[in-house]
Amino acid sequence: MYDRLGIGGVVGLLLALGGIALIAWQAPIVAAGLAFVLAGLALVVRALVGNVMRQFGMV
Repeated sequence: MYDRLGIGGVVGLLLALGGIALIAWQAPIVAAGLAFVLAGLALVVRALVGNVMRQFGMV
C-alpha cells in the first residue's frame, strides 16, 4: 500500500490523522463527524478515479 501512495500520500495521511486526533482531543463528536466526512470523500474520489481509469482501459 505504501508504494502506491508515495511519500506525499503517506505524509498527507499522517497529517489528516493527526488533525483528527487534535480535534478529538478538544471535541470528540466534531472529530467523529469530520472523520465520516473524510471517509465519504475518500470513497467518492476512489470511485471517480476508478471510473476514469476504466474509461481509458487502464483497469
